[in-house]
Formats: sequence, C-alpha cells, structure tokens
Amino acid sequence: MLDTNLDWKDLREAIRLMSKNFPESYWRELDRKKEYPSDFVKSFTKAGYLACLIPEKYGGSGLNIRAASVILEEIHRYGGNGAACHAQMYTMGSLLKYGSDELKEKYLYDIANGNLRLQAFGVTEPSSGTDTLSIKTNAVKKGTKYIINGQKVWTSRAEYSDLIMLLVKTNKNTSENKNILSLFLLDMRPHLGKEIIIKPIRTMINHSTTEVFFDNLEVDESCIIGEEGKGFNYILDGLNAERLLIASECIGDAKYFIDKSIQYGNQRKVFGRPIGKNQGIQFPIAKAYSRTFAAELTLVKGCELFNDRQNCGKEANMSKLLAAEASWEAAEATMQAFGGFSFAEEYDIERKFRETRLYQIAPVSTNMILAYIAHKVLGFPKSY
Repeated sequence: MLDTNLDWKDLREAIRLMSKNFPESYWRELDRKKEYPSDFVKSFTKAGYLACLIPEKYGGSGLNIRAASVILEEIHRYGGNGAACHAQMYTMGSLLKYGSDELKEKYLYDIANGNLRLQAFGVTEPSSGTDTLSIKTNAVKKGTKYIINGQKVWTSRAEYSDLIMLLVKTNKNTSENKNILSLFLLDMRPHLGKEIIIKPIRTMINHSTTEVFFDNLEVDESCIIGEEGKGFNYILDGLNAERLLIASECIGDAKYFIDKSIQYGNQRKVFGRPIGKNQGIQFPIAKAYSRTFAAELTLVKGCELFNDRQNCGKEANMSKLLAAEASWEAAEATMQAFGGFSFAEEYDIERKFRETRLYQIAPVSTNMILAYIAHKVLGFPKSY
C-alpha cells in the first residue's frame, strides 16, 4: 500500500518508476486497438494510488486532492492516460461528504482494494449537454424503491465499472421544479443487458466512452446519496475536484510535450545545427512552459482551498482552463518541432496530441468556463 508519509518529490518518483512498467508502446498498442488499460488500472489500484482519497478506515490511503493531482500529472507526463481511472478519485468528494455510513461501509473497502470499480459518472444527456438542470432521466419513488428511466451519454468507462454515480430528476412533474435532482450510487452488475444497456461510442481517441439506457430500473432508497432533491449541490464538490484533477492531467501532458520538444530540439540536426538553436523552435516551447508554470500555480491554490473545505470554484475552473490551453499550446509547438515525424505513430506525439485536445471540450468546455468566470467572478449578466 501507499506510504502516506511520502512527500511530493518521492510520490512523483514512485509514479515515474511504476510508469516504466507501462511504456509508451503499451499505450500506443491500446490506442491502436481501442482497448481499455486493464493491467495499468489493476497495478495502480494494487499499489494504493487510486484509493488515495479514500480514508484509511475504509482501506484507502487518506491523502488529499493535491496528492491525487500529482499522481495523475505524473501518469500523463510519462506518456500514460489517467482518464482510464480518474473518476474513482473525483467522485469521492460527493460520496465521502454526503454519502450515508451504510453506503460507505458497503462500497468503499471494495473500491479501495479493487474488488469493485467506480469509474462511471452519469450526468450528461443527449438533449441537455452542459445544461445539467434540464436533464430528463427520472426516478419515481414507490414505497422504499425508486424506478429509474432515461438515457445518459458520454458516460466514460461504464463498460469497465461495476458502480455508477448517477444524477437524476426525482420530481414527478418534469415541466416544473427542474432543479429537483438527486444523486444515486448504484451497482449496475445485476441489471446489465436488462434494465441497463450500455452502448460504446467510437471516438477519435481511446477514451472508452458510452451511452447508457435505463429502462424501469428498480433500486432501493438506500442507494441515494444524501437527501432527495439536493443532488445538484452535492455534485458541485465532485465537479470542483474533477476540474482540479483534469487540470493536473493537462499539466502532465504539457510537461510531456515540453520534455519531448527539448530532447528532440537538441538532438535533431538540420543544415548542420540542432533545430533547437532556432528561435522558431525555442519561443513556442518557452511560451508553453510559462503558461504551464502559471496554470500549475493556480492548480496548487485550488487544491489548498479544496483541502480546507473552502470555496474553490474560481480556482478549480481557472486551473482547468489555463492547463488545457497550456497543454494544447505545448502540443501544437511539439507538432511543429517534430515536423513530419509528429504524424508517425511510433513517436507517440500524434496520440498525445489527440488526447490532450479533448480537454478543450470536456469535461466542461473552455467557453463554459469563460462564461462562469464572467458571470460568477466578474459580475457580468448571465449569458446562458
């Protein structure tokens, strides 16, 4: 298990050493076949890294979100993709803060040791997109049971998850009180292929995303997290954690590209000199490095506020925005530095280029973050 006395330097080194077991050739082959990195997830689960936010009394490591961010950053820096398992980290915010003791006792031990997988977070729907309050998937209470019907989309890793954290509407009248949303933690296994149907969505990156259909799914009232009707407020904690952890992955990607560019720029010689001697190569990388540095400072501040249970919405959103832009800028600069070789699979640049492009769009697009900052931080009239 993970030694909770590790400082960040030691933690980074530990992740680097584990990442050697999953070199870029491993990820390249998975990308080619569109396969899930099961061995990688099992290995990091067994080492305790994916249970870093679960309290020790439930078999986890009891670390904070900054530790989680370091873990994901380093996975990305060495060519991996933490998206295969990051939901297990950011869903902990809602479950640990608002979940009943019964739910925690029932699931956390098995999540921590890898016997259960919590990688699916069902929020987005085809007709709602980022307008979460307009979702239509509903749960009608009958006695001590809820009957759930509806559809979710972009529910990543549902095929590789035993549990799903699901946001649904729990008022009967779908045209009124649309903010009456509730959050459930469900075991999907008994219902797969019957009340729950999962359909993979083929995408330009190997992200294991799906759409999920619920047809008269009956679940016990004990599955609800916190109080009925307060689910939207509960997921805000999880969404802030999600923003911070995705920002960490972007920072890892940015550092990956910068490291690759430096190495290639110093080794590749054209016209009798290393291409890294040219300012056309140097300046874009220097700008990307500067933006990455600034994004990381914002991320660290956001993690500090999150750990202190203070409002970190501004910092969480800004760190995701800045880090996503830094990683994309670094990716663009690296493509230019590598030239034609950047398109070759064996160099892995094109794979990481595709992967880091996602973060301009999801989770939450850069435009929605800008709208949030303009409205919530700067005081402009709401534009959406």
